[in-house]
Amino acid sequence: MKSDVEELMPRLLPVESGVSGEELDLNGPPRNPREYLRQVQLEASQCPEVVVAQIDPKKLKKKQTINASVAGCHAAPVGFCPSLNWQQHQVSNFSDVRQSITKNRSHWSSHTLDDNVEMPSITDEEGWKRFCFGETLYQGASSCRTEEAEAEPALDYSKVGFPPFLTIVSRLNQSTVLMVLETLVGWFEENDFAPQLGRWLYALLACLEKPLLPEAHSCIRQLARKCAQLRSALESQEDEKLPALNLLICLVARYFEQNDLADQPE
Repeated sequence: MKSDVEELMPRLLPVESGVSGEELDLNGPPRNPREYLRQVQLEASQCPEVVVAQIDPKKLKKKQTINASVAGCHAAPVGFCPSLNWQQHQVSNFSDVRQSITKNRSHWSSHTLDDNVEMPSITDEEGWKRFCFGETLYQGASSCRTEEAEAEPALDYSKVGFPPFLTIVSRLNQSTVLMVLETLVGWFEENDFAPQLGRWLYALLACLEKPLLPEAHSCIRQLARKCAQLRSALESQEDEKLPALNLLICLVARYFEQNDLADQPE
């Protein structure tokens, strides 16, 4: 009786069974065409009918489904919205920064990092938070403690966070840029704005290539909405967070063409 395999896949070449399977050496090269065909036949017969892949769930990305939200931003309170000229000027400066990074990437990435710079792996989200923010901010310390640390004569980047030096960001490929951006935006969703965060968000946006991937599209919209939400809660136009929040909203909306999120001056 023919096997199910033979029913589905009829033989195209006759194979003589003159040599038994036990006499074949699967590790050695076949000595003639007949032996080659017998080796293929024997190997096929040893394959299981059903194969189950052994998948490590830890290696799967947390976000398998990308949901690109189309929700808009909170409107800026009266007097908090930047002018159109200001927004256009920021976009122009940002474009120049991106072009400079692209042009000089190989130059800066070839520089040797200082001995105290240990960049985390692409999968180490907590390590990137510590790297960008420093232990002081990462552990949730008060802003005054952060200012004291920054005022120390010997600056300890492990405490105050590594700035996004060109020698660092030039080494990041697009996968790492997007992963770190998603990590910092996720942290921002649960925490207040901080100068270290603003510097890194600007640098990562400057390294983010267009056209945007769906993941990047969703991430930067999430960032703009969070900035607008925080801005709407500010009590004074003199708040030091306002320029940074306006800048991030402007870049997402105007440069990355998320026009429905753009501030519309009166």
